[in-house]
Amino acid sequence: MTPLRVLAVLVALGALGAFSYWAARVTLTPVADNGNAVGNTEPGHSLKFYLDRPFKEAVLNLGGNLALLAPLGVLLPIVVSRLRGPLRLALVAAVVSLTIEVAQGLLVMGRAFDTDDVILNTAGVVLAYLLVGRRLARLIRGPK
Repeated sequence: MTPLRVLAVLVALGALGAFSYWAARVTLTPVADNGNAVGNTEPGHSLKFYLDRPFKEAVLNLGGNLALLAPLGVLLPIVVSRLRGPLRLALVAAVVSLTIEVAQGLLVMGRAFDTDDVILNTAGVVLAYLLVGRRLARLIRGPK
């Protein structure tokens, strides 16, 4: 690998570390919910709820969950070339998101486990990979 590619991978690794810290702070910080946080283990339940809400609220919640872990779809294929491909990334994203949701449900005040968050987070990672990550990883790391 050329020095420029090595530098790009190191920059992506640093960005991945910074992103991971930020994501942990955002998702694992307690919030004042006034006792309103409830869990959801039924796929689609929260999606239906938010789609029935005012447009701005629906976009913020659904879009926020799609965007939350999306940087993984760009950074992971650069840092770990074996994670190129939507199926591999979907599996990693689902595990990361599931870990966050379980931690929220068990350990974080004002937060609750939500299956739909796992689905949206995973979809966001795959979309980011398909739109940006695949091309960028190929540019930086070369063909598979």
